[in-house]
Amino acid sequence: MTVSTPPTATTVPTVLADPLPDGSVRCGVCAHRCLVRPGRHGICGVRENVDGVLVCHAYGAVAAFGLDPIEKKPLFHVDPGSLSYSIATTGCPFHCLFCQNWEIAQAPHLGLNLPVRPLAPEEIVAEARRSGARSVAYTYVEPTVFLEYALDTARLAREAGLRNLFITDGYATPEAIDLLGQVLDAANVDLKSFDDAFYRRLCGARLAHVLEAIVAMRKVGIWLELTTLVIPGHNDDEANLQALTRWIVDNLGPETPWHVSRFFPAYRMTDVPPTPLEMLRRAADIGREAGLAHVYVGNAPELEAEDTLALIGGDVVVTNGALNLSTRKSRALAEMEKEYERRRERQPLETVLQNSTRYENDYQSAEMRSRDQLREAKQAYGLRYDYGIFRQDIIGGHQQESPDQWLRFGNPWEIARPERTTKSTSRLRSRQ
Repeated sequence: MTVSTPPTATTVPTVLADPLPDGSVRCGVCAHRCLVRPGRHGICGVRENVDGVLVCHAYGAVAAFGLDPIEKKPLFHVDPGSLSYSIATTGCPFHCLFCQNWEIAQAPHLGLNLPVRPLAPEEIVAEARRSGARSVAYTYVEPTVFLEYALDTARLAREAGLRNLFITDGYATPEAIDLLGQVLDAANVDLKSFDDAFYRRLCGARLAHVLEAIVAMRKVGIWLELTTLVIPGHNDDEANLQALTRWIVDNLGPETPWHVSRFFPAYRMTDVPPTPLEMLRRAADIGREAGLAHVYVGNAPELEAEDTLALIGGDVVVTNGALNLSTRKSRALAEMEKEYERRRERQPLETVLQNSTRYENDYQSAEMRSRDQLREAKQAYGLRYDYGIFRQDIIGGHQQESPDQWLRFGNPWEIARPERTTKSTSRLRSRQ
């Protein structure tokens, strides 16, 4: 396997690895359990067998970071209303055709030498505290690819009084989960489907390993919330959703939050339309019919199905308002759908790479600043400006040189902490 290694990465031995007599090494970090021969890489693209030692090239090589509302993870039942300092390296053990963060997740396989910012665990914790964050989130890509880095950072974060969060595909091995259980507070796991064929065909993985990991995380005391991206024609079958939600109730309990998320065309799946709103409503109803008490619909502000109430200091607070602003968000989504209709024909991957297609966007934050402020951000950071949807123009050739301009993909303008509104009425919605 030919991959590209981050240019300023630190190489460390893999914490879970079994060397074999012939010089090969069996990796024990994720459920692929790759047998990596000398000079070769594992499926994730960041672990390499160097002279019989399996090393990780991602340690300290931060490809994306940002300060996010914790509800954006999404985690609605962990420190509501707080901010989370979020980091990621490149690499991923999945090869999802619909990946929203493919530029960094698939960078090693696509030969993209993305710029990275070297950050030691101590620096991550210090920046999180300076920013007012109450947690560190290991996110944007599957965080087990930088397990060693995450563990070292998480230990320091916990000593500093910060929570540790994983946003994960749920493919960690039991051995990795045992290590994470000592430092991890909460995780949002992508339960992408309840169909093994879906996992094999679209992600290069197996459902059984995901289910085993979810149960193992619960057993070691990690708070869990699950997310399912509903993709038309692929995992939207009612029987599939019924089986998935019944499994959650039976194995994790009815209080487990379930986030139903709207799909938008991305990566190699630009020929599939956005999820219809009625389909999202039905999915949410299926979750409630199965007995789930906390069902949320994301990426669809028109439905107003993400509000979460919490008691903080005696006040009733709507905590999910960091992502609402429904009117302007709806306008951005409408423009997004119009553009999709104009470009229905599937583009070859080369064109997608060249243009950094408009659809792979974490669009929720597009309304967190006015158009003028966003235009100023574009001028300052060299960003694309398409229908209120912004991307860092890395693929197009622009690369940041100043460390102060290193911005995570999909949310380059989130500089100030968004305001939150406190109300005490019976029907509550947040406003920014």
